[in-house]
Amino acid sequence: MSKTIATTAFAGQRPGTSGLRKKVTVFQQPHYLENFVQAIFDSVPELNGGVLVVGGDGRYYNRTAIQTILKMAAANGVAKVLVGKGGILSTPAASCVIRKYGAVGGIVLSASHNPGGPDGDFGIKYNISNGGPAPEAVTEAIYARTQTITEYQLADAADYNLDTLGEGELAGMQVVVLDSVLDYSELMASLFDFAAIRAWFAAGHTMRFDSLSAVSGPYAKHIIEGVLGAPAGTVVNGEPLEDFGGHHPDPNPAHAHELMEAMFAADAPDLGAASDGDADRNMIVGKKLAVTPSDSLAIMAANATLIPGYKDGLAGVARSMPTSQAVDVVAKALGIESFETPTGWKFFGNLLDANRATLCGEESYGTSSNHVREKDGVWAVLFWLNLLAATGKSVTELVSAHWARFGRHFYSRHDFEGLDTDAANGLMEHLRGLLGGLAGQKLHGLTVKLADDFAYTDPIDGSVSEKQGIRVLFEDGSRVVYRLSGTGTEGATLRVYLERYVADTAGHGEDTQSALAALITISRELAQIAERTGRLQPTVVT
Repeated sequence: MSKTIATTAFAGQRPGTSGLRKKVTVFQQPHYLENFVQAIFDSVPELNGGVLVVGGDGRYYNRTAIQTILKMAAANGVAKVLVGKGGILSTPAASCVIRKYGAVGGIVLSASHNPGGPDGDFGIKYNISNGGPAPEAVTEAIYARTQTITEYQLADAADYNLDTLGEGELAGMQVVVLDSVLDYSELMASLFDFAAIRAWFAAGHTMRFDSLSAVSGPYAKHIIEGVLGAPAGTVVNGEPLEDFGGHHPDPNPAHAHELMEAMFAADAPDLGAASDGDADRNMIVGKKLAVTPSDSLAIMAANATLIPGYKDGLAGVARSMPTSQAVDVVAKALGIESFETPTGWKFFGNLLDANRATLCGEESYGTSSNHVREKDGVWAVLFWLNLLAATGKSVTELVSAHWARFGRHFYSRHDFEGLDTDAANGLMEHLRGLLGGLAGQKLHGLTVKLADDFAYTDPIDGSVSEKQGIRVLFEDGSRVVYRLSGTGTEGATLRVYLERYVADTAGHGEDTQSALAALITISRELAQIAERTGRLQPTVVT
């Protein structure tokens, strides 16, 4: 038996680059979650009679939301739901399960790297049948429906037991509780040389994987400590907690304090790694060296044929526009295509589906390949483990060799968080007003070659995405990029990306912020950041 419940629309339910993200307290409002979920069912009619995957990163409100979604799925005619045990599904594992079992799509509950807990953030997004985030045509249809919704459907049923593996029924709908760790581990074993990695650990090499009390823990423990034989305790903070144990689940040097301290100590392990709230991001750290995500992507591309799953080479590579151009240099050397897309993993999906790209990545600690349609933190760590095992080199040796061959792209991102939204929008409009007159100007010794508001035409379906970030490109290859983030839940976040290319190895040892000093000054003066926002320094530097 199902009920039809009257409701009224909520303003502001437009999905961002990674779904709808708000404070937990917003989602806890009566009808708020239900409206958005009903909008998904109304916008994707194929779900009626189809298979749906449901799961999340285990943050606060995850279990409650899943029970609501299951009852709504039953009331909306879904034939079968595959749900992660305990409501747990990492984002890349959700993509894996959607693809493996031929689901129509999946509802993924995550706010990724945003803080958790009762006062933290919550998020929901819809992934399509290829396992990737819904494209803009679908998310816009969902948003449009949220603005006109007047009722939703809910099965009158008891909560379902999410903690017991196996099949059951909820209001006539088949429910399968599965252990997604096993499906995901099977996929990883098909890509990497697990025997070589086992031998690397057996030879006495060590690593530290910090799951930040988030969802990567079960996956990392099973594969790294279980299948690959790393010593117990290699994975730390490996139990997913609703508030991430107070950790900020964002794998970067500014937030993963314990890992950075361990990797800069005298007895540092050979490899350090961290993942985020939903296990789709990764950070790679060597002894006293944090590898930038842009460099990580480029190094993986340059060495991909050492990995069994990529031994035949890459069809192409893709990066988000703000990500450094390091992988472009590799692609040119390999004679393969490289693509520059807007920020948001959904923009890689068409390239992967069309086999125009094999590896892709974003500067925000996201890297992945065509094995799923999401970024994948554990996969990236296994890729690096395989490289270390295959080459016999250390992280630092791999990075140094890469810079010597391809040059170094000094790179940093400066985030100004929690800005007044009107002030942030005004700053971007100010920059747009400058674009027409910047070319040819000399700024602190650097000549502007091009300034624009990045627009992208998808080479597969021809769709156009405009106003994707303001770029100021200089004649020496340096860049300053400005974007307002779409992943926050309070105020506005201005992200400023800085990049400078240095070919000569003699200059590769310079401190990153020193190497970028002129660009930092240019970026702040050009945008009038202090005058318009009142901020003299960024909140976070990565």
